Amino acid sequence: MQEIKCPNCGKVFQVDDTGYAQILQQVRDREFEKELSRREEELSQKRESDLAVARMTQEKVHREELLKKDAVLSDREREIERLKAQLEKAETEKKLAVSEAVQEKDRELSDRGAEITKLQNDLVLQQKESALKETNLLEKYRNEMKLREEEIERLKDFKARQSTKMVGESLEQHCLTQFNQIRMTAFPNAYFEKDNDAKTGSKGDFIFRESSDGTEFISIMFEMKNEMDTTASKHKNEDFFKELDKDRNEKNCEYAVLVTLLESDNELYNNGIVDVSYRYPKMFVIRPQFFIPIISLLRNAALNSLEYRKKLADVQNQQLDLYHFEENLSAFKDSFAYSFGQASARFDDAIKGIDNAISALTKIRENLVKSENHLNTANNKLEEVSIKRLTKNAPSVRTMFEEIKAGE
Repeated sequence: MQEIKCPNCGKVFQVDDTGYAQILQQVRDREFEKELSRREEELSQKRESDLAVARMTQEKVHREELLKKDAVLSDREREIERLKAQLEKAETEKKLAVSEAVQEKDRELSDRGAEITKLQNDLVLQQKESALKETNLLEKYRNEMKLREEEIERLKDFKARQSTKMVGESLEQHCLTQFNQIRMTAFPNAYFEKDNDAKTGSKGDFIFRESSDGTEFISIMFEMKNEMDTTASKHKNEDFFKELDKDRNEKNCEYAVLVTLLESDNELYNNGIVDVSYRYPKMFVIRPQFFIPIISLLRNAALNSLEYRKKLADVQNQQLDLYHFEENLSAFKDSFAYSFGQASARFDDAIKGIDNAISALTKIRENLVKSENHLNTANNKLEEVSIKRLTKNAPSVRTMFEEIKAGE
């Protein structure tokens, strides 16, 4: 039995040998673990210290090698840095030029857009005003029609009895006379002549054109048909629409007007100006009394929008100039990009050549260092050479040298 005293309460316990051995073993295990932990910590600290020393040594060697390498490559690196600086400068100038051009383009586009919007709004307003004026004029002419019933009746009776005025003159001559009566007061700068150009196989009767500052703003192809033309075949007005539209297109006229006395009983044509654009674009059918009014109506409507047409044409020309500027800018960018690509390729080739030269110099340096090491080894061996060492395995030669030395 063994006695064990508690260090806290002072009470004595008795334990057998087995229990005592187990308690002792526990105490030894704890002490062993503490010692093991301490040893591990010491080894860890020593390992870290050794690693730090080795790292410092390696860094020192590496710095020395870098210093030697920098001494060899400093000139080339400065040249490379200079080339890089030039390249960065060129890139910056390129970006600045492109940025300025884009900003200028954006400002011009903004100004052009605002101007175009204003002109479009003015044109819409002018079109509305023109439509209102046209409506008012149509209403005015409808009222005037009521006052001209007697003249209409006279024209309706034209087939039965030729009026004194129409005897000996055609409807064409009648319309020409009406126009010439007011030519110098209402249309002093207008062109109104017979269409004598039949190169395409057909021609109209009259062409009306008017220009302002060299810009033509109104053109009308006229075709005149009276009742005498239908004595045999009884043509209708619609029979002449296709040919009139063909003549209008061939002579590059904007409007086509059929002045007719055909279908004298048709109320559609007796009520005023008839718009037949649903059949052919910009085509009208009128009775002779509306010959001057249709010219005035179409001419004034075109004249009101002439200024806006000119402004719109100017804006379109400016847009064309801007398009050409964009083309020139794009061509400059492409040319600059090509030149930059060529310079970049040459720069890359130069860098590769420098890298290859550096690699070759590095190999030469390594070979020189190895050669120096071999020479140092050979020199050390040379210094270690002595007669004793050379005659170690040649006793007769050693004896000869000793006799020579003794003789001296």
